[in-house]
Amino acid sequence: MTDIPAAHAPRLIFDTHLEHFERDVIEASHTLPILVDFWADWCPPCRALTPVLERVIAHHAGNIRMAKVEVDEGANMKLAGRYGLRGFPTVLLFVKGEIVGRFASARPEHWVREFIAEHADIE
Repeated sequence: MTDIPAAHAPRLIFDTHLEHFERDVIEASHTLPILVDFWADWCPPCRALTPVLERVIAHHAGNIRMAKVEVDEGANMKLAGRYGLRGFPTVLLFVKGEIVGRFASARPEHWVREFIAEHADIE
């Protein structure tokens, strides 16, 4: 097995945007599940959910990654429209290029862990 140098290893939590969404999320979800957090800076529930999601991703130690999409940045609102998002935060879970689960609003950590276990088959 070849170790990937840290500089070239995929980050567990990363920002993405409309122009790279296909590569960063759809294609990458064929390797590992990708949780996508659609958020806005002005949104208090978004700020409450962020540390919860970060802890859950860290807990799964490389078995899932998280993409963050700031909807007010550039053309990112088009992604929200594409996926029929009506409020923020909204989280989509992609596995093998498909949405396998979604939820909206801030949730407690145990709820997010159960959501991932149910939809991505990760304990």
